[in-house]
Parts: sequence; structure tokens; C-alpha cells
Amino acid sequence: MPLTTSFWPATASSGVRDITLPQLIREGAQSNPDRIALVDAVPDVNARREWTYTELVDDVEKYARALLSEFDPGDRIAIFAPNSADWVILQHAIAMAGMIVVAANPASRSDELEYVLRQSQASAIFYQAEYRGADLGAIVAEASGAVPSVRISIPNGDWSGFADRANTAAELPPIAPTDPVQIQYTSGTTGFPKGALLHHKGIVNEAAFVFERAGMQDAGVCINAMPMYHVGGGAITELGTFASHGTYVVLPGFDAAGVLEAYETYRGTHGLLVPTMLLALLDHPDAATRDLSSMQTVMSGAAAVPEALVRRVTSEWACNFSILFGQTEMHGCMSQTTITDSPLDQATTVGRPLPELEVRLVDPETGLVVPLGQQGEICCRGYQNMLGYYEMPEATAATIDADGWLHMGDLATMDDRGFLKVTGRLKDMVIRGGVNIYPREIEELLFGHPDIGDVIVVGVPDDYWGEQIAAIIRPADPAVRPDPLGLKQWCRERISAHKVPALWFFTDQFPMTPSGKIQKFKVRDDIVAGDLVPDAVTSSKVPTPTS
Repeated sequence: MPLTTSFWPATASSGVRDITLPQLIREGAQSNPDRIALVDAVPDVNARREWTYTELVDDVEKYARALLSEFDPGDRIAIFAPNSADWVILQHAIAMAGMIVVAANPASRSDELEYVLRQSQASAIFYQAEYRGADLGAIVAEASGAVPSVRISIPNGDWSGFADRANTAAELPPIAPTDPVQIQYTSGTTGFPKGALLHHKGIVNEAAFVFERAGMQDAGVCINAMPMYHVGGGAITELGTFASHGTYVVLPGFDAAGVLEAYETYRGTHGLLVPTMLLALLDHPDAATRDLSSMQTVMSGAAAVPEALVRRVTSEWACNFSILFGQTEMHGCMSQTTITDSPLDQATTVGRPLPELEVRLVDPETGLVVPLGQQGEICCRGYQNMLGYYEMPEATAATIDADGWLHMGDLATMDDRGFLKVTGRLKDMVIRGGVNIYPREIEELLFGHPDIGDVIVVGVPDDYWGEQIAAIIRPADPAVRPDPLGLKQWCRERISAHKVPALWFFTDQFPMTPSGKIQKFKVRDDIVAGDLVPDAVTSSKVPTPTS
């Protein structure tokens, strides 16, 4: 029935299962023992490896027993490495041993890694010796040396040797569905990271519902280049595939040519590709020569997915599209479009909440549920809520209120069908001359301009207005910079004058998080510091931003 207010009651489904990660992969082995479960799609095709579901469970059990010979259930074990099948196996072994994965970004430097190890009180760290030219061994030595809880550091060359020391008679511990399984650190789009403590039941069920809504059938094939140390790789794509008894093809990282080759080679049906990845794939020369006919559904999210991009993907690849929206604290996705939603809903909303989840939009000041069509903060309650921020009770209390509602910090509107349209972030709001302006609307508009490849809008300090609106643009053609005055006029014909950016900046690339989100706070800091200079044509016509 149509909603009467911006409150979505929990909907029935095939059921939220009381399940753990070990139970998930064992189900696959029981149902399809000889089906390929995991592929390590390294660039050298001769070095690629595959595991059946039976082989996957066997290796996971061996690693789990080795871990139990050195550590206790409940210990935190860090993984500091890029994507690989070994990452997946180790992740499941840590879970099977009743321990907690601490997912660390291999691009981190010693200070960043030290913070993660210290904050999580990690007992061990498994790492890759080298990543993108960086000596990770040296970084681990410096970081772990300052953290007394870290007892063992194991480079990737010794992972299999560590597993070979397993006591095959060691008893695996009982694990409850709501036991913690991962600490995922927030992506840092607004600053200091917090460790979201996730549980088995949350990441398995959420991933299963996402892939069900994306149309994943039995034996589907997911091609994944999303980081395993992010919830998109280490939860949604991986566990959604295993819940469907499918094949999970892991790439070491995102490379457009490599992703296209994997879709053709393994007949990929599904994948999660953030907007920056999609643009790189669409514009790559190999896109016209690779056989992508197996592609069934492209999932996207992590950043705004503009209407123009949705239409281009579905047109050029003749596939379905599903937009995911959520955050780490919700075990990943909390709202999603279905493959049968209308083109308009696909292009302009983030769909409806996942099953078994209550969602309401509230006025940030009063806490009251807002009327339909009115902007409010998204709040969620249900099995998907994180256990809390690890060892951060005050931050947890500021996010999850006394009634169990998790406040996401995202702003949206809801229609009478329950479809959500994200309008911005509370922290992104620009207050210009006392008027609240939300960048998302302006970004969506500008992305539709043919000369703009990507864009963000931020507020920068201004002596007169308090804040001034700035647009930072990556041109569609790096050799052709759009005319700011023309862009300004183009905007004025389509939105209110007070929303039109007064400052226009151009860049070749944006600072990104591992999950593909643009780090707006870094761009804003560069503007305030004077490291990013506005176009001279417009900067002389508006008050100069000050620090």
C-alpha cells in the first residue's frame, strides 16, 4: 500500500538466516562440490589458479587450524595486502577460527597502518611484501614495532608455510551468527577513520539479498576488482556470489583491460563497478572488441551514479543495471534498485530498502519523521546495523541512538512507494548567505553536460557569503577545457541562480578512497590552502575564498 509518511516498515522476504561464513561455504561444497568457487585472475594467465567449493573449504579449514595453534578465538588478525584468492581464503579461515579480520588498505603508510593495528589491538598481520612499488615489509616492521599487541608478522611468501603447520586434529570453535567477523575502517571521505565492527549474519544476509535483487542465478559468475579490504569486495560481491553458489573471479586490482578480459574469459554475469570504473571501461579501446554478451547485471554505487551513466551502460552493454546505496556501518548496502525497475527509477533513485530493514527519514534538528517528498536524514534499524565502532563507545552512541536507529548522515527524500532519492550529506551542506544548498543536485546537473567527465561541488570559506559554491571539474576531453562562463550560463538556465557555482576549478584527477569515492575534504583543503586555483575568468568576479 502507498506510504503516508517517510517511514518504510520492514518487509518480508525469503528470510534472514542465522548463518555464519563457515556455514555459507560448506553449503556450497555440499550442494556443488566440484563447481569452481574461486578464481585467482592474475594478469599472467599461466599463473592463474582455481578452487572448487570442496577445495575452498579444505584450504580454509587448514588455515583456520593453523591460526588456532597461535591465537585465540576473538583475536584480531590484520590483512595488509591487495586482492587475491589467498586474501579470500585467509579471510574465511580467520572467520572459521572465531577470530576477526582487520581489513587494512595496502596503500597505507606506516603511520596509517600503526593507527589501524593499535586501534584494533591486532595480534598478527599477514601482508604482501610489495605493492605498487612500496616495500610493505618495511612499513609493517615500522608500524607493528610500535604496537605491542602484534606478535607475528607473516609475508605472503610464508602464508602457505604457516598453513602447513596446522594441527589437523585441532577442534574448530563454535561460532554464533551475531559474533563479530570483520573490522572495516570507514573510507575517510571526511577525515579520521573509525572501525565498524560487523557480524556474520549481517554480511552474509545483506550480500545474499543484494545479489537476489540483482538477478544472480545459480552458478552465476561475478568479476570483482573492488578492494577486498573494503565492504564492496570483502562482503557484498564475494558473499553474494557464494550465497548463489556461483564463481568468484578475483582480480588483483582495477585495470580496465584486465576487467574486460575477465568478463570475456570467464563469461562474467555480474559485477560491482563504481562510476569511475564504469567510465574507464566504457572508454577503453578493448570495450569494442571484447565479447561481453554474458554480462547480465552491472551493479554500481559508492558514489553518485548519474542518469546519463546508467543510460549509457544499459545501452552499450545491453545489460541490466542495479544501483546500490549504503555504508559500511550497514554491512554495505541498505537500498537498491531492482533489474525490473523502470528506467526513470533506475536513473534517478537508489531504489527501495532491502528486506527486513526499517528505514525512516527524519528532520536532523527535531528528530521527527518528515512528510513524503521532504528531505530528511536516513535512519535504519534492523539486523544490518553494525555492532558498533570498535572500542569507540562515544562514536557508537552518536551514530546509533537509544532506540536502535542508525543515523547514516545521508539526506534523501522518499516517495509513496518507498523509493529513495539521495540529496546529499549533512556534512556536505553548503550554507551560502544563510541559505542551505546541497551539492548533490548541482553535481547531477553538471554531470549531464557533454564536456564534463566528472565533477564535485563543495563549499569554500568566503568573507562575504560565509561559504561560496565551487565546482571542480575533470573535463571529458583532457585537451579541451570547458568555458566557465558558458558553464555558468548553462547552469542558470536550469537551476536557481543562488545554486550556480561562482568558482570553477579544473583537474586531471581527484583524490580517491579505495572504494572509488572522491575525497571531498582533501579537495576543499587544497582550495583553502591555495594549491588549487580557480579559473581566472571567474575568480575575479566573486569574493576570494579565504582560510
